[in-house]
Amino acid sequence: MTALPLNPHLPLGDQRTAPWYGKDILSVRQFTHDDLKFLFGVAHEMRVMVERVGTFDLLKGKILASLFYEPSTRTSSSFTAAMERLGGSVIPISEVKYSSVSKGESLPDTVRSLECYADVIVLRHPEIGSAALAAKYARKPIINAGDGVGEHPTQALLDLFTILEELGKVDGLTITMLGDLKYGRTVHSLSRLLSLYNVKLNFVSPDILKMPADILEELQAKGVPFSQHTTLDAVLPETDVLYVTRVQKERFENPEIYEAHKNTYVINPGVMRPAKEKMIVMHPLPRVTEIGIEFDEDPRAAYFRQMEYGLYVRMALLALVLGKA
Repeated sequence: MTALPLNPHLPLGDQRTAPWYGKDILSVRQFTHDDLKFLFGVAHEMRVMVERVGTFDLLKGKILASLFYEPSTRTSSSFTAAMERLGGSVIPISEVKYSSVSKGESLPDTVRSLECYADVIVLRHPEIGSAALAAKYARKPIINAGDGVGEHPTQALLDLFTILEELGKVDGLTITMLGDLKYGRTVHSLSRLLSLYNVKLNFVSPDILKMPADILEELQAKGVPFSQHTTLDAVLPETDVLYVTRVQKERFENPEIYEAHKNTYVINPGVMRPAKEKMIVMHPLPRVTEIGIEFDEDPRAAYFRQMEYGLYVRMALLALVLGKA
């Protein structure tokens, strides 16, 4: 997919020629460094607007169809809140098993039906490539909210925005990703986005849950320095961002393998003593046991603030693809 052709001289009020207007958001691969700078500038303005006035009518009259084939709490509610904060409306579809899909309707037909009612569709689906398939048939913008173990681009965007807002920069940082790196689509997408910056990456996981080889090859081809580990001790003192992931029970066919690895890493105040005073701990949530609740009061615990940053990024994306930045 080609990068978004940004034009800094284009008036933001020009809805029909704005470079983001009508675009699908399918993969982090579609973004350039300049795209991210522009997007995060809009997201920061959204944050300021929400803090000042709460809601506004930027997307009044626009409708979002929220189509989730997998359960979701944070992502679906985040998009709903984003649309409603902007004055738009939402068609929530979360119980797909009770819809026409259960009668055998294809994804392209479902999407083409929904776009008759909505201006933009947010899609979560258990199969890799499902968002791209939907976009092939849809006339309205498709936003990928997670396709199996593939990508979760809006999560990666909010993760990067969190780092920027919390630490003031991305370049020069050491980011350590911990836990399920094999099935964790959030770390797959974030790694690809971080390859646009001057960063060092550490990957910490059990051997059975290592970062996929194709992502490591991409990073290597782009000259991004990274290292792989099975324990956190050696890399924690140098870490600026510790990105913790849940070992996902639903991704394991063998429950015994899940039970053997679910508590491999647990972040708590004791474990975090060697870490820097100025650093952050992130998590895409939900968590189970991988971060102890006793760590929540630590100022370095950024995971709930991370959820709030996601609201502003998704508000920015909705406004941009609907030509209302």
